Amino acid sequence: MSNATDFADTRINMDCPKKSFLLMISCMALLLNNNNNEGFVDAATNLGLNYGLLGDNLPPPNEVINLYKSIGITNIRIFDTNTDVLNALRGNRDIGVIVGVQNQDLEALAVSEEAVNTWFVTNIEPYLADVNITFISVGNEVIPWEIGSHVLSVMQSLTDLVKTRSLPILISTTVAMYNLGASYPPSAGEFTTQAREQLVPVLKYLSQTSTPILVTIYPYFAYASDPANILLDYAIFNTDAVVVQDGPLGYSNMFDVMFDAFLWAMEREGVKDLPMVVAETGWPSAGKGNGTTPEIAAMHNGNFVKHVVSGKGTPKRPNSSITGFLFATFNENLKSAGTEQNYGLYDPTNMKPIYKLF
Repeated sequence: MSNATDFADTRINMDCPKKSFLLMISCMALLLNNNNNEGFVDAATNLGLNYGLLGDNLPPPNEVINLYKSIGITNIRIFDTNTDVLNALRGNRDIGVIVGVQNQDLEALAVSEEAVNTWFVTNIEPYLADVNITFISVGNEVIPWEIGSHVLSVMQSLTDLVKTRSLPILISTTVAMYNLGASYPPSAGEFTTQAREQLVPVLKYLSQTSTPILVTIYPYFAYASDPANILLDYAIFNTDAVVVQDGPLGYSNMFDVMFDAFLWAMEREGVKDLPMVVAETGWPSAGKGNGTTPEIAAMHNGNFVKHVVSGKGTPKRPNSSITGFLFATFNENLKSAGTEQNYGLYDPTNMKPIYKLF
């Protein structure tokens, strides 16, 4: 989710099975399943948290890093190269961090390799010795918009730069599911005509460099767009029953449908076996009625973590470990009112969990 993206822009078009029971019954079941004080899951090496900074009441970064260490989080993602956060990470090389080239900087950086080198020397080089920077995401959800046309050239320049310096930093970009025109059933996955122009060259380049594409996947948006007809349990990993049968592949949760639809769309463009990292997924705990409660958010996020930790992958890519980042660490009060402010796992004012997950 872009820090500036609203709900309408990130909604995915997806036909889904009819809802089979009342939301109230699901909510009662969730409450019964979460009536203890223990966390859902233990953190894993392929699990991370997004660390958004759009709040005026956020705790100091050093306290946030201590929080991550206390709950066993070893991967985080920030949306820029915030100096306070990166300085707080100094000496904590057991925590890998994805940093980002800000969207508004892409046009200027695309002008020349010299501009990219200056950006790198200013924003990355000071931290190389004692901060574990794992990825640089060139832009966040800018494809297929106008500014997205600059992504590939900046990626190429940064890739050449880190390769020349023999640095183990991966260069990629973060894209949203709205690049899919068709997504249901998953095997019909196909990119929009608008997306293909920018996204396909990026995907082919990443395939050449063996670098994962970063993708934001939110079953919540599909559910929220049609809650009367989409089964809540299917959206939050809360059923083992096959809900979608796609040829020989059976799906019991919407996340796998969306993930695999993106895989199919890439294959249609001749890009096979490219790794995908889930840069963001999450569920708001408030802001839009009965579908956004702490209990439901805890169930979705807890089940996502269990899904990641299980190592079972998706029906199209079974037994293939998924790396995923939950959105987000804190509720951020400078974002748009409503659900946008309520994706956090923790209350920023006291750092207490909004619901127990870890």
